[in-house]
Amino acid sequence: MAKITLKGNAIKTVGKLPKVGKKAPKFKLVKSDLSVAKLKDYKGSKLILNITPSIDTGVCANSVREFNKLAAGMENTKVLYVSKDLPFAQARFCGAEGIDNVETLSDFVNGKFGKKYGVTIKTGPMKGLLSRSIVVINEKGKVVYTEQVPEIIEEPNYTAAIDALGVAEDEKA
Repeated sequence: MAKITLKGNAIKTVGKLPKVGKKAPKFKLVKSDLSVAKLKDYKGSKLILNITPSIDTGVCANSVREFNKLAAGMENTKVLYVSKDLPFAQARFCGAEGIDNVETLSDFVNGKFGKKYGVTIKTGPMKGLLSRSIVVINEKGKVVYTEQVPEIIEEPNYTAAIDALGVAEDEKA
């Protein structure tokens, strides 16, 4: 269980992020067109999982905008935004903001992603939502970087996540 804070107040998640060097846990999430996305659909691509409580908060929206900019010129890399927001809300936000380098995915149906990745908030006013986290997965399906943002109202370390994509296979996984 990770201990994080919300405006300085302690909250907990249901578990811990996947371990670096291990295979990424499988997932099934809902796309904006209501079809299902699975981890295996992205086989052979590098992935940045940008996980947040809700796209309708300032910090979450900023992270989507920032990863959209950073992903623009990256080869063989996909940024997946994951929250429990309805797919319609995610699509509305991305359409209004001109976000086209991020794929939105929702864990609203059964919350299994949040449990498998250890990011479902267990206590506090945001209980049931996903905590702000980053998981970077290489093209072999192994986790090469994770970040559990300790204060949920702060942004993740974008540079570290992007830098993890360039780490040689034999160094991280």
